[in-house]
Amino acid sequence: MTLIPLTPKDREWIPALGEVFFQVVDGGASLGFLSDVDEPQMREYWEAVFDQLGPRHRLWVLQERGQVLGTVQLALCGKPNGRHRAEVQKLMVHPDARRRGVAAQLMEAVEAAAREAELSLLVLDTEAQSPAEDFYRSQGWQRTGEIPNFAANPDGSLHATALYWKLLA
Repeated sequence: MTLIPLTPKDREWIPALGEVFFQVVDGGASLGFLSDVDEPQMREYWEAVFDQLGPRHRLWVLQERGQVLGTVQLALCGKPNGRHRAEVQKLMVHPDARRRGVAAQLMEAVEAAAREAELSLLVLDTEAQSPAEDFYRSQGWQRTGEIPNFAANPDGSLHATALYWKLLA
């Protein structure tokens, strides 16, 4: 497996990122999209991500033999009172690559980049009572609480989101 940090010029990765995106949404994950998401919406999403890439927004893929196994983003806070923190966004693992350490490797990359940027706090949110919660807790993340009816699943049903944080040593 190879970890690759992407830049705004790496848009040739969009089709492979789209494959992971569709697999994850089709699997019921809440990524901000409903089950009727189509190719133009997916492309618009990834184009916007690539437009943001730079010192304050980072994107990684973990690939093996040309297939994207997973991806994650890190958004550094640009506000003067928040320059010590960042938000982990859109951790996605292809269903065929689950239980192989992909998510852990991606989170290690995020944490290493955060430390390199001299950040001391990471935050994220995830669907409450989802398997992702077990994963984040196993990685040393602390659950703060949850917000009811925060987002819709791809099928349109509302669910709570759980808020997590992690202090970096």
